[in-house]
Amino acid sequence: MNTVEKLELLEEDVPPRMAEEQRIQDDVPWGVRIAAAWSWRVIVILAFIGVLIWLLSHVSLLLIPLLVAALLATLLRPLHNLFVKLKFPRVLAAITTLIVLIGFVTGLLWLVGQQLVQGFTEMASQVTEGLFELVTLAEETAAGFGIQISADQINQGLEEGLTYLQDNSDAILGGAMTIGSTAGSLFIGMVLALFTLIFFLADGRKIWDFLVFFAPGKHRPAIHGAGRRGWTALGSYMRVQVFVAGVDAVGIGVGAAILGVPLALPVAVLVFLGSFVPVVGAVVTGAVAIILALVANGLVNALLMVGVVLLVQQIESNILQPIVMGKAVRLHPLAVILAVTAGTTLLGIVGALFAVPVLAFVNRAAQYLVKEEWRADPEAKAMERLEKEEAIKRAAQKEQQEAEEQASLANITRRLKETIPGLNPDRPAFGRRGGAPAGTVTRTETQSGVSTGEATHSDAQPDESVTIAEEDHSRPEDEGRRE
Repeated sequence: MNTVEKLELLEEDVPPRMAEEQRIQDDVPWGVRIAAAWSWRVIVILAFIGVLIWLLSHVSLLLIPLLVAALLATLLRPLHNLFVKLKFPRVLAAITTLIVLIGFVTGLLWLVGQQLVQGFTEMASQVTEGLFELVTLAEETAAGFGIQISADQINQGLEEGLTYLQDNSDAILGGAMTIGSTAGSLFIGMVLALFTLIFFLADGRKIWDFLVFFAPGKHRPAIHGAGRRGWTALGSYMRVQVFVAGVDAVGIGVGAAILGVPLALPVAVLVFLGSFVPVVGAVVTGAVAIILALVANGLVNALLMVGVVLLVQQIESNILQPIVMGKAVRLHPLAVILAVTAGTTLLGIVGALFAVPVLAFVNRAAQYLVKEEWRADPEAKAMERLEKEEAIKRAAQKEQQEAEEQASLANITRRLKETIPGLNPDRPAFGRRGGAPAGTVTRTETQSGVSTGEATHSDAQPDESVTIAEEDHSRPEDEGRRE
């Protein structure tokens, strides 16, 4: 029998439905099947992420303060550890750290406020002169293209702008009320973030251990180690980002002060806060300094300010990012840009602020899991050993409990047998308790006596005869006893 005949016999033995499915499998290329298998899995993952983001957007008032508290906890951990080394209780050390933070921010805001008040008073005339210069520059530029712009046209444009504002005053007031509501939510979130920060500093490790407890026992060491590594990377990122933001703020602030740009200190503070959004933040806040230079000091001064901002950005991108940030977090610049863009698209300014820290945490935790670093992690090994010991203890306790339950069941069974004679094979079924009255015998004894009396009747003595009890129905007390 050749090969073709064997295949025909095999095809005859296969059921029609299985043969059809096999033909479909043979007709679909292997690459298409692999692509289809990957596709539906990717769709499920993306759907899960989308639903998760949608759900989180409805609890932003709770989620954002928790994230802010987490970032501040990683940033303030060294100061808290310093107070703990000075014999402060952990809660008191956390409260003291929070007081230091509030004092620093309050002092900085007060200083910036003073500079703003003085700066706007001093630059009022400069702003007026700068606006007239801009108008003159616009007229000259338009004249160069053959377009005539007069002062009356500019005034007419200003009047139309005021009319538009008056006509849309209701929408503006509605926006102001929305801003007021947002300010109220911001205040509530700030209080919640500061309150949460105290417990993150004081009991952060206990909170993490409690969360890890919900993971399966055999995976706890790996998850615990990944969380610790991710938290360490997040702390490193925050401290390095503070350093980079400080360099940007000092560079742009000093450059603005040298060029005579008004409000140099507030601009420096604004650059410092904006630099926490990587790449984009420093550029946007640097543009504020350029606009101030243009309005107050003219076009040449603004171009010089542009050079200062670009120089600071080049120092950050080519020196600080590769050397300092690269060693701390090891994130590719393209990954940073994509994370900031995705975060801004999904959650706005909040997404831009938290995108890179979350990416740093996830990146380090994923590396820890993929490389199986917990197998060489002493703390993970200790936790795994503790889990095994606890498993052994639980097994021993379970065996002891089962033995106690079996002993208790045996004791109950024994007592039931002692209480109910019918269940005890060692006792007569349904026999009467206690002895019979004197001179009487039971019906069982009567029957046995009759049977034995017949066998020994000839040998029995007259004075040794046994008086047989009367029938039970002739005695009322026996009637009651039977009932």
